[in-house]
Parts: sequence; structure tokens; C-alpha cells
Amino acid sequence: MNTRPTTPSALADGEHLKVLGYDDTFDRSMSLWANFALGFTYLSPLVGVYSLFALALSVGGPPSVWWIFIVGAGQLLVSLVFGEVVSQYPIHGGIYPWARRLWGRRYAWMAAWVYIWAMIVTVTAVAEFGSGFTASLFGLEPTPTTTLLLTLALLLLALLINFSGTKWLGRVARIGLAAELAGVIGVGLYLLLFQRKQEFSVFFDTMGVEGDGSYATAFFGAALAGLFLFYGFEACGDVAEEVSQPARRIPRAMVLTILVGGVSALFSFVGYVLAAPDLQAIVAGENADPIPGILESALGTVGAKIFLVIAVTAFISCVLSLQAAASRLLFSFARDGMLPGHRWLSKISPRNKVPTNALIVACTIPAIIAVLVWINPDLLVAVTAFAVLGIYVAFQMVVLGALRQRLRGWRPAGPFSLGAWGIVVNALALAYGVFAMVLLALPGSSGDVITDWIVLIGLGVVVVTGIAYLLIARPDGKSDAPEGDAITVAEEIRRRTGAIPLPQTSQRRPR
Repeated sequence: MNTRPTTPSALADGEHLKVLGYDDTFDRSMSLWANFALGFTYLSPLVGVYSLFALALSVGGPPSVWWIFIVGAGQLLVSLVFGEVVSQYPIHGGIYPWARRLWGRRYAWMAAWVYIWAMIVTVTAVAEFGSGFTASLFGLEPTPTTTLLLTLALLLLALLINFSGTKWLGRVARIGLAAELAGVIGVGLYLLLFQRKQEFSVFFDTMGVEGDGSYATAFFGAALAGLFLFYGFEACGDVAEEVSQPARRIPRAMVLTILVGGVSALFSFVGYVLAAPDLQAIVAGENADPIPGILESALGTVGAKIFLVIAVTAFISCVLSLQAAASRLLFSFARDGMLPGHRWLSKISPRNKVPTNALIVACTIPAIIAVLVWINPDLLVAVTAFAVLGIYVAFQMVVLGALRQRLRGWRPAGPFSLGAWGIVVNALALAYGVFAMVLLALPGSSGDVITDWIVLIGLGVVVVTGIAYLLIARPDGKSDAPEGDAITVAEEIRRRTGAIPLPQTSQRRPR
């Protein structure tokens, strides 16, 4: 018997792809830090904190900051599960190929269908929020038409940068990372150290948001403050075939995205709360957009203008990262023949090695949604709310698929492994995900049925149309892409890396 080591070394990138059934056709120019920057700028704590700061305080008061810890811990568990999956399957598309290889084509089709729409509306929402910063930077009045034009300009700028290739994507992502860190950690620390107007004990003071009821209701109502912040790390895996040594680097990039993103968001949120000149007015809901006032009070007019430059840079990078991730998912979906027009969508530019047609779609549909928001501005809240729940649903379909395979005997074979802790982490990640989805799906209390149930209505429309297309067009039947092969692929990787003893020459390895 040949006794080779039982700990596998990573396969070469091209050989690993061949084991998974694909050719190595992309330019692997993305480093660990560029991959981390892509995930971080997608997660974008600056965007998340700015967008939901006033809502979090008016609903849950200063203690809503604890959701950053709760959601950060839960999503860290999810990122560890994703890390083991992508380490075995370092292929483009993330959620879709992971769900397919862990379960099956139909299951993956539904996961990807929900995820694609959630990503596309997230692109729209981030570009819309970024247009407000851009208008302030250039002194423009934020009218609906100005907002639409600036939103379209951000989408087009991101498309042009994405067209230029993976190297430029990585460069701009790193610039966005620097802007994010300066905008959230740098400014947050400055506010915390030099502009503090509140005591730290304020984070244990509900400031009366519960009214005559229980504070638990108010606290759970503020959960969106954390839930909106901690997704985007999965984008590190969406571009796996453009990363050197992806099986090792992408899991690290995902964990770094969660940890650095969480710390950044914490400094930012805490800094804004402690530096607020009139915190009670924000908690009472009398100031719907308090951050510009906090910054101008603390930094002065010039300082606030510099922050706007940083913020616009971060928003551009965030839209860029979202667009890139969405295009790679569309490409991966189309490469397996699972979408209408799959041959057109799966084309790669021979010059820049990017899926240009998929990028066009990832820009055009958000632009159309932006026009609809221009017609009816109330739609922005609806699409943003759907995006968060849709992302979490898609995440948990992968987590559930991974747990199912573990119970059937799967031991992840990539160089990133949790070992015996894998099944424990997987089960805890699933429990957290169910808890998060319940919080996101809870109806509002405004009394208007459409407004209160809009999140579930949006998810229902996407799921029903997806099921209808799946049953009528049968895209899963037109694809021969491998499915449900986690155990057999793991065995093959171990055989090739020498992680299992090879049989004697007189014996045949059982199939």
C-alpha cells in the first residue's frame, strides 16, 4: 500500500478546473487583496451605515448598534461554509454552481433566479443612493430627474470600467477599498476621539423608542441595520476563475471581508452616534438624513466636501463590484445553457477576457428599474427591501445544500477546511439564516397591506415566475452541467492530490 500524506495540497488552477469539467479561459490577474477589495466594496459599510443610520436609531435607538455584532457573527458562520464550498468548487458564478453541485440543476436554477434579481435590484439601489452623494458633491439639486441622470451615469461609468478588463476591476476595487476605509474607519475614529458629544452609556439607553410597549419589539424592528450590512462577501467567489490560487485565497478574502467590514461599520456607526449634536431629534425621527449635519458640524464645510469625494468614490466602486459579480453569475448560468439567449450571454471578449454581453445586461436592467423609480419614487424602498431578503434566501439554499451533503458523507476536499467543526458551523449557519429571514419577512405595521407585506410580495412574484419558467421551458433539461457531485468530486481531488492512499497496482479502486 502506498502511504502518501492525508493532508491535500491544492491542485494547479487549470487542473482543478478540469476536474470540475471546465477549461481555464480567463485571465487570472486578481490577487488576494484585489479579491478582498471586490468583496469589501460590494459589502460597502459606508453605503450600509449611511443608508440605514437614521432608520436604525428611530426604530431601535442607540442599542441598535448591537445588530452589527449579531449579524456579523452569523454571517461569519455563513462565510466559513461558503469558504469550504468555493475551495472545492473555485468556478465562476458563486451561488449558482455551488447550489447545483451540492444539490441539483432545478434547485440551483431557483437559487440563482432569486439571487440574480436580488443582485440586479441591489445594483439599482446602490446607484440611486450614490446619486444623492454625487448631487451634493457637485451642488446639484436632488430632483427626480437629476437623480435619474446621475444614477444612469454611475451605471454607465461602472460598465466602461468593467469592459476594460479584470486588472482595471481590481485596481478600482482597491481604490474603493481605500476610500471605504478612510470614509468609515478614518472618519469614525476622528468623530469618536475628538468630536464626542455623547457618553458610551448611550448604547444601553433606548431613549424611549419602545413607547408603552416592550423594547424587544423595537430592537427586532431595527434588525435591518445589521442585515443590510453583511452581504457582498460572496462576490469574492463570483470571479473565482479570474483569481490566482482561488481555492486558497477566496475563503480568506471572504472572512476578511466580514471581519474588516464589521469593524469598519462599527467605527462608523458608533462615531456618528457619539458625535451627533442632537441625538434625541434623530431618535425621534425628526431628522431623516442626519449624517451630513453631523459631518458638517464635526468637519466643517471643507471637511464635509472631502468626505463627499470619498463617499462618491466608494459608491462607484460598490456599483462596479456589484455589476461585475452579477455579470459573472449570468455568465455562469448561461454557460450551462440555463438561460434564454445563453449562447449570447456566455460570450467572452477575446481581448479583455470579460463576459461583455452579461455585463451589458447587468447594466441595462438596473437602468430600466431606475427609470421605473423615476416614474414612482416609492419603488426604491420596495426593491431595496426585496434585495436583502432575496440575497439571504439564496445564501441559505447553499448552506442547506452543504449540510445535506455533509449528512450524506461529504468531506470538503479543498485546501480550506473546517475539519470536524464543519458540520457544527454549517448547522449554526443555517439556524442563523432562518432567524434572519424570519426577521426580514415580518410585515410592517403601517396598516397599508401593500406597504406592510411588500418584501414577501416581491419575493413571491420572483419565485412564482421562476417556477413557471422552470416548469414551462425546462431549462434544467437542456443542460448537461454536472450536478449533486460533491462527494465524487471530493474523492477525485483527494486522489489527485494524494490525500488518500492509492491502491496497490494489483487492486482496482472501487467506484
